[in-house]
Amino acid sequence: MALATGGSHFLKKEESFMYDREIRFRMEDTMNAGRIEYTEKGMTHMASRRCDIIRISQSGAIIALLTQYNLPKQFYLDIPDARITKVGSLLMKTFSNNTAEVRFLRLLTQKELDRIFVFSTHPAHKDRVLDVRSW
Repeated sequence: MALATGGSHFLKKEESFMYDREIRFRMEDTMNAGRIEYTEKGMTHMASRRCDIIRISQSGAIIALLTQYNLPKQFYLDIPDARITKVGSLLMKTFSNNTAEVRFLRLLTQKELDRIFVFSTHPAHKDRVLDVRSW
């Protein structure tokens, strides 16, 4: 029996672009205020919760939640001070210290990342300035 010994299986030939071939972007430390928006009870009620974004890359982020509650699997992430709204996000993993790893449904542009780092209160980004001609 080839299956029990680790032989060939039809699922071993399957490949997913999102998880197998996508390049990994390096997470950078940041400290920005964020807002999570999601629907509750089907489609009848829109809920909003505050969070802090503590690490971010083009494809995902680590968010810190202020209180412990059950996050939905899919939600929108807003970064109000950088004026970035409705980034579709997927919950990947939750940690015991009220943080969670999320994955974005689209890649953030370098321009959006620069805007996030300008408004960050993290000491690593204190010298970043905003080019007003690029807005």
